[in-house]
Amino acid sequence: MIKYRDTEYRCSMELTIDLIGGKWKSLILWNLGEDTLRFGELRKKLPQVTQKMLTQQLRELEKSGLVNRFVYTEVPPKVEYSLTPAGKSILPILASLCQWGLDYIGKTEKINVDAACQNRIDKYINSNANQE
Repeated sequence: MIKYRDTEYRCSMELTIDLIGGKWKSLILWNLGEDTLRFGELRKKLPQVTQKMLTQQLRELEKSGLVNRFVYTEVPPKVEYSLTPAGKSILPILASLCQWGLDYIGKTEKINVDAACQNRIDKYINSNANQE
C-alpha cells in the first residue's frame, strides 16, 4: 500500500496514472517539454481542450509538482507554465509511449511521421538511454 497526499494506492501504477493519466495531462506535459508557454499558447497547441479543463489539469499538475506556474505582476496579468525537474523526468517515458504508438499502428498501416516529431521522440529516448 502506498499513501500519497491522503490517498491510498494499491500499487505504483495506480499512483502514476493518478498523477499523469487522463486525456490531457500527458499532452500538456509533452507540449511543455520544449518550451515555457503561456496559457493561450498551450491552448493553441491543444485546440480540443476546453479552457475550464485545461485550467483544471494545469492546477492538478502544479499541485503534483510536475508543472511550475509563474505569475508576472503586470497589467494585464501574464502567467507562464513550465516543467519542474520532476515534470522533465517523465519526458523520456512519454517519448517511449509515442514511439510505441507509432510502432503499433505501423504494423497494420503505412504512416508518415513528421521528422520534427520523430526527432523529438528520439531526443528524449536517447537522453534517457545515456543516463542509464
